[in-house]
Amino acid sequence: MDNSHVQDEFRRLEGDVVVAERRLAELGAAVAEMKREKLDASEKETELEAMRESQRLRQQDRRRLLSLLQR
Repeated sequence: MDNSHVQDEFRRLEGDVVVAERRLAELGAAVAEMKREKLDASEKETELEAMRESQRLRQQDRRRLLSLLQR
């Protein structure tokens, strides 16, 4: 069975996961800084939670693709 399309998708998704982890770290740091400065971080916290949920979905897709590749 040719699984090159699964491998391509897995590689793309791996890159997306790495980029998203970096963005999550940056936004998390920005939220922490805002809180230290006693600024309203609620909008950024909402954005951060949405990004976390998207990342969870990407990681779930990554596990699914990895499972397909290991068959």
